[in-house]
Amino acid sequence: MDERLVVVGSLNMDLSVTVPRLPRPGETVSGADVVRGPGGKGGNQAVAAARLGARVRMIGLLGDDAHGVELRAALTAEGIDDSAVGTLPDTASGLALIVVQQDGENTITLSPGANHHLDEATLRSLTEGAVANRSDTVLLQLEVPLPTVLAAAREARAAGALTVLNAAPLPGPGPLPAELLRAVDVLIVNETEAAGLLGLPDGPSADLDEEDADWTARAGRLRLLGPGTVVVTLGAAGAVAADARGGLTEPGFPADAVDTVGAGDAFCAQLAITLGLGRPLAESVRRACAAGAVAATRRGAQNALPTRAEVDSLLATPR
Repeated sequence: MDERLVVVGSLNMDLSVTVPRLPRPGETVSGADVVRGPGGKGGNQAVAAARLGARVRMIGLLGDDAHGVELRAALTAEGIDDSAVGTLPDTASGLALIVVQQDGENTITLSPGANHHLDEATLRSLTEGAVANRSDTVLLQLEVPLPTVLAAAREARAAGALTVLNAAPLPGPGPLPAELLRAVDVLIVNETEAAGLLGLPDGPSADLDEEDADWTARAGRLRLLGPGTVVVTLGAAGAVAADARGGLTEPGFPADAVDTVGAGDAFCAQLAITLGLGRPLAESVRRACAAGAVAATRRGAQNALPTRAEVDSLLATPR
C-alpha cells in the first residue's frame, strides 16, 4: 500500500478518565486515574492512517507549550510528515477532557487552543499554497475553523485530489455551507450528525433491520446535498453507504468494546485510504468497520488505533 494521505485538522492533548457511568448534570461520579495522551480528530486520523500503511502529511497548528512538543513528537514517531504543522507563540495547544463510561460510551469537552487559529492565511502559509496534489487523498474534519476546512476542500478539489470530509463535530444548529458539501467527494457522518444535516430528530429506530433501511435511504438523501458518496456510521451495528450506484449496508464486527474514543477516527482513516486506492465502496466500508472495531477494544485515542495487520487479521476471522 502506498497511498498518500493529507490530513488537515486538529491536534489536541487528551485527558481521559473512566467512570462506572456518565454523570448527570450537577452530579459527581468518582472514576479511575487520569490518562493523558495525544489526540484531536486530525491527529488521530493521521496516526491511524500511518499505522494502516499510508504515507501521511499533517497540516495543523500547535501551541508553544509542553503539550505541543509532545504532540509533535507523537506525529514524528509514527513517521508522519509534520513540515506543515506550525507552532503558534504565546498560545496553548488544544486540550480535550474525556469521560469514558465502562461500556465505552464517552463525553468530550474541547478547548481548541491553537487549532482555533488555523485560518485560511495560515493554511496557505503552512502549505506554501499547495494543500494537495492530484494523486493525494485529503481528509478533513470540523475541529478547526469552518472557513479553513472550506478553503482546504476547495483547493483539494481544484488539484484533482480525492476529498473526504468527516463532518464532526458539527459546529452548531443549521446546515453546513452548501459549497463545502459540494466540494467534497466523500462525506462521513454518524447517526447524530446525519440527522442534524437532514434536520431530523436524533436517534435510530428500535428495530435494527428497519434502522438499517432508514439510514441507507438517509445516506442517499445526504448525497443530494453534494457529496458523490455518503457513509453513515452506526456504532456497533456497522455502517451504511450510498453512491451513484445505490445503497449498501455493512454489519459491524463483534468486539468487546471498552472505549469508543478512537473508533470513529480509525474508521475514517481506513475508509479514506481504501477509497483513495480505488477500491470498491463495499470493500472500503467493510475494512473501515473492521478498523473501528479493533480500536474500540482498547482504551485511549491514539493508543487504541490499529495497524494494517490487525485489520487484516479481523477481516480474515469468520463473523
